[in-house]
Amino acid sequence: MRTKTIKMTFGTGLIVFAAALLVHAAQQKVDKNKLIAGPAAFVDFRSMKSGTFRKITAADLPRPFATDSARNNPTLVPRPANAMPQVPAGFKVDLYATDLNGPRQIRLAPNGDAFVAESRAGQIRVLRGRGADGKPEQISVFATGLKQPYGINFYPAGANPQWVYIGNTNSIVRFAYKNGDLKASGAPETVVKELPEGGGHWTRDVVFSKDGRAMFVAVGSSSNVDDPDQKPAEFHRANILQFTPDGKFVKVYASGIRNPGGGLAINPQTGELWCSVNERDALGDNLAPDYITHVREGGFYGWPWYYIGGNQDPRHEGKHPELRTQVIVPDVLLSAHNASLGITFYDGRMFPAEYRGDLFAAEHGSWNRSNRTGYELIRVPIVDGHATGEFQDFMTGFVLPDGNVWGRPVAVAVAPDGALLVTDDGSQSIWRVSVAAQ
Repeated sequence: MRTKTIKMTFGTGLIVFAAALLVHAAQQKVDKNKLIAGPAAFVDFRSMKSGTFRKITAADLPRPFATDSARNNPTLVPRPANAMPQVPAGFKVDLYATDLNGPRQIRLAPNGDAFVAESRAGQIRVLRGRGADGKPEQISVFATGLKQPYGINFYPAGANPQWVYIGNTNSIVRFAYKNGDLKASGAPETVVKELPEGGGHWTRDVVFSKDGRAMFVAVGSSSNVDDPDQKPAEFHRANILQFTPDGKFVKVYASGIRNPGGGLAINPQTGELWCSVNERDALGDNLAPDYITHVREGGFYGWPWYYIGGNQDPRHEGKHPELRTQVIVPDVLLSAHNASLGITFYDGRMFPAEYRGDLFAAEHGSWNRSNRTGYELIRVPIVDGHATGEFQDFMTGFVLPDGNVWGRPVAVAVAPDGALLVTDDGSQSIWRVSVAAQ
């Protein structure tokens, strides 16, 4: 009996020690001296500073209509000659590619080629390598004639995929692919013939489960807060849909997600599906928060009747009371109207060790807020596969002091050398973020 007690005590000690290590890891990732929490954590471009950590919780939300709903569309101006994105100490930013045509989603092929969706032009561009001048060694148009392409992914996983999948706004297509192809060798095969289209939220991101058996497609809502009970146009929208890789519909994987179409990712550590979400407009400057979260299979995230848990949208007062307790609170709440888009998990080796496994997200920027928010790249600390709830203003500086905007981050990918590549459809560029000594 005594031996058992000793073993149990020792085991308990290991558990306590492991928990302490996790707490220490979280402290390393989040500088508490640079943490802003509570209502003050909502981001305003005037107070945004690279390196600042923020944490917003459901308890910090204002009442609906606490402020008027603003229409403050960005005025896009050319990048001033002396303007560069700002990053925390120890990092630097270089201009990797310019003169693109609406660069949106970016994903890396196994050989390191960067595939970029130029959605406005209906094409996919490939950028290869990095020359002595810091620019791509080769640039090629992989495919044209697509309909607002956005999502890009390679299948199956590994060094030699057979296909590159593209998320058109109304379908999923795939091109035969062998590692290193700079141009499509033939016409696309349509995998999913019809996706809901029209209205708002046209982006369709696409990712595959870690085991390769499931294909997830994000479809944003057609409207701001139309009731799907009354609006057939919202059928299979504000959802993440699950298909087989060959395009057979399986089910609605998760629902009530107003617009996840800008960013899906698989956490390589846990295999969980994650998404980046544009929440609803017209409730005031700080409602409802955009968010980033892992996605529960069968989970319901509230749209349009509720937001961030059981908070009922006053425009749907009294509807679906049975759903109030089923609404999932997301992992990381962001400033409202950020327009959070592309996400990726950092699996490189260039950045310091505490960055490994963290998530980076591109915030395209607000229009429905009296003072701008977004227009940045954020970092979401991940500890033991899970978000801590904080996020960090990582790459900023795209808004000028007068409120005019010269850059709008859309998506982010990890290059083979461990640098980050960030698309920007404001300046028609791709930025490269690296460690300053590199």
